[in-house]
Amino acid sequence: MVNASASLEVMGALIAHRGPDGFGQWNDDAQRVGLVHRRLAIIDLTPSGAQPMHGPNGTVITYNGEIYNFIELREMLSERWTFTSSSDTEVILAAYDRWGEGCVEHLRGMFAFAIWDERWKKLFVARDRFGIKPFHYAVQHGVLFFASEAKALLPFLDDVDTDADALSEYLTFQYTIGEKTLFKGISTLLPGHVLRVENGSVSTRRYWDVQYDVDFDHSPSYFERRFVELLSDSMFVHMRSDVPIGGYVSGGLDSSLVALLAAKLDHRSRNAFHGRFLEYPGYDESHFASEVTELADMSLHMVDITAEDFRKHISEVIYHLDFPVAGPGSFPQYMVSALAAKYLKVVFGGQGGDELLGGYARYLVAYFEQCIKAAIDGNYRNGNYVVTIESIVPNLGLLREYKPMIKEFWRQGLFEDLDQRYFRLVDRSTDMVGEVDWEALNKPGVFESFRAIFNNQDNVRKEAYFDKMTHFDFKCLLPALLHVEDRMSMAHGLESRVPLLDHPIVEFLASVPADVKFMGGQMKQLMKTAYRDTLPKLLLERRDKMGFPVPLKEWFDGDLRTFVLDIFAEQRLKHRPFFNSDVVLSSFGEQSRFSRKTWGLLSLELWHQSFHDRAADFKAMVKGRVT
Repeated sequence: MVNASASLEVMGALIAHRGPDGFGQWNDDAQRVGLVHRRLAIIDLTPSGAQPMHGPNGTVITYNGEIYNFIELREMLSERWTFTSSSDTEVILAAYDRWGEGCVEHLRGMFAFAIWDERWKKLFVARDRFGIKPFHYAVQHGVLFFASEAKALLPFLDDVDTDADALSEYLTFQYTIGEKTLFKGISTLLPGHVLRVENGSVSTRRYWDVQYDVDFDHSPSYFERRFVELLSDSMFVHMRSDVPIGGYVSGGLDSSLVALLAAKLDHRSRNAFHGRFLEYPGYDESHFASEVTELADMSLHMVDITAEDFRKHISEVIYHLDFPVAGPGSFPQYMVSALAAKYLKVVFGGQGGDELLGGYARYLVAYFEQCIKAAIDGNYRNGNYVVTIESIVPNLGLLREYKPMIKEFWRQGLFEDLDQRYFRLVDRSTDMVGEVDWEALNKPGVFESFRAIFNNQDNVRKEAYFDKMTHFDFKCLLPALLHVEDRMSMAHGLESRVPLLDHPIVEFLASVPADVKFMGGQMKQLMKTAYRDTLPKLLLERRDKMGFPVPLKEWFDGDLRTFVLDIFAEQRLKHRPFFNSDVVLSSFGEQSRFSRKTWGLLSLELWHQSFHDRAADFKAMVKGRVT
């Protein structure tokens, strides 16, 4: 059996970094249910906002996130609920009292919460529509454990093992695309889902999904005006905070626009944060960030990120991530978040713009190939193609830095089915041959899982190639990026808000025709035209933005070569399953600047060291556990 109080204390300790402002713990009288909470005080800084919070009707909640429409909901619900705090937490309890499980449909924000309902002996759990806030769970010996971070569940697993199916997905995409995590036995509640525990059973269901019901009745100017209206409203409610808010400014369109709009709305939003690589000018984007912050009259705080920083902090990054996910951008984001946390508790980020508005260069690569195919076949004017070869050619200069990717993309196969072609574009494992024991993994199963999402006609029309690409990335890549956004900020007790991911905006953009968002092959064309008088010309005309680039190849070929080789040598000594460590060592340094191979394999080894090799330490943390 499990000692509930000891278990909750351990779980609270393992996520203490998420909430440095307070600690709360609750068990029911029968010791069947227990909740623990670490508080980061943003709304209602008084003790009345502490958690776990009790309702007068036998409900208890623990919750992480922000409900941005809590003021409107509070006014709506005050007729039947007597509020004792000004927190958004209590608004969730009141909404649950009014609408039951349907309360999630009324919430606008980022959230993961669990409500114990004593009346029905039921646990109700919900996660926000996009997966901004995390929720992981495991069932062990008839007991459900859940937490914001998977590491808080490790002390309760019988063994810390790797899930082979999730590993196949990670090696392919550098993220997983379903409920499974890299930890065998730990699942993630998917975005837009709720979970219920009742009568000894656990069930989940989806309550929200994005639908690409395209609106062909309005003009591009209408879509521009409506986008501005919706984003303005989102910014207004996202500014709700009892503490000042700053912003990440990477030098790209999304974070820059959010920072500019925030500065106009609130004089307190005057601090911006940026990470730069001064040793390697090709990776330094600070001049773009400076252009934005000068225009907004903001103070730009910068951290110079070095190879020595990587050596000192990369293990911490992997520990806080729980498991490797997405790309090397997590490392500089960790460094920038550490800087921001010295000044404030809340920052704005620009996540979502690439997936919603078409900001990845691979969309242009994929569409260019299909235009060539259609031109050869003589059918590219049949209405299925949102751009023509004539219009897309002038924009191909955007792909100058992506020539190695295009070469690899066309090396094997051309003009295949759309799902096969896009899979090749997002497959990060093409240069991992001898390093991975693929026969022990299920790579064909990964493609089938990918294809089921990519070709899902419940969400996207069969012929809508652009929407199919962005839909897959919205469903699978975006949650991984949000995982990074949450973990790297919360590692420092910092909350990151993402105003572009407001569900009215997402639902609206899913209705915008692809030829408006991707006009002439211009990435993020709708944003650029809607905010051409707000964004600086330098950013609007920029043709070389590449996410959050990190000089890994230069570091791994230089200052960090011995450091990385030593880590891989330890991998060989540990005989990690699914990997051929001799090949990993012998092929080190062969990859191109844009390859993710070394990053992916290095992250996995550091993950093994942080969690698998310390499994006994995690199990020993629960002092009162009796077997």
